[in-house]
Amino acid sequence: MSQNEEQLSKQPQPDQAEDQAFFPSPFSLSQYTGPKTDFDGVNYKDAYQGDKWKILVIATEERYVFLENEKMFSTGNHPVEMLLPLHHMMEAGFDVEIATITGYPVKLELWAMPEQDEAVMQTYEQLKPKLKQPKALKEVITNELGADSDYLAVFIPGGHGALVGLPESTEVQQALDWALEQDKYMISICHGPAAFLSASLNRDSNPFDGYAMCVFPDALDEGDNVDMGYLPGKLRWLLADALTKQGVNVLNDDMSGQTHQDRKLLTGDSPLASNALGKMAAEVLVKAVNE
Repeated sequence: MSQNEEQLSKQPQPDQAEDQAFFPSPFSLSQYTGPKTDFDGVNYKDAYQGDKWKILVIATEERYVFLENEKMFSTGNHPVEMLLPLHHMMEAGFDVEIATITGYPVKLELWAMPEQDEAVMQTYEQLKPKLKQPKALKEVITNELGADSDYLAVFIPGGHGALVGLPESTEVQQALDWALEQDKYMISICHGPAAFLSASLNRDSNPFDGYAMCVFPDALDEGDNVDMGYLPGKLRWLLADALTKQGVNVLNDDMSGQTHQDRKLLTGDSPLASNALGKMAAEVLVKAVNE
């Protein structure tokens, strides 16, 4: 650790838009964010030449996570976890549609945006209109999902904002049911797999019981993330613990950039997995349409 990093504050920074809401501390941002990612090029440039298949992104429209100490974490979708995997899929030739539960604008953790990363920033500019005016998930389910749907995969990006709304949404449940029933691909990263908890709503079991996934490790959310001021307090529930209780096999207990494919579910553990997950998704989806 450099002397400059040691001098950075570990106190979460106030978000002036809301009472007792906080952004991550300067120190934690020095550890978790940077001007560039590990992007090292795409492997499947324009590999899909058709105009049918596209990706449905289910993003969070929530800004705040309410914590045990009644403070709020100012969050949303992590930009690297959303945009870098999508960059690989879009460069491979797939179109993207974005939905939130109500159609309200997607929330992004702009404090984590790697502004010198050409791949991420290019994808951000391409998708910005859809991020500002996404589709309502209910309308997508009613009008666009079915046996003859143009969607090849559902992608649920990470960021702590995924812990709010998505796990309790019957619309998210319906979208996942469709993906499972129609044998579509599902892709998620970090805290995004919180959405898979919705699959158990009003059911005796979760259809993802027995699936293996990589998710953000609970040990960091209840330990270092609080200690270094990334979070202004402890979460009210922990993701890996909740998934494990519903029969999911969480593969990782640390943050290393691990990815995994189980049947048609592709997952990654953290922002560190964004590039690898994007490459995996592009490869799998290109292979699927070619077959």
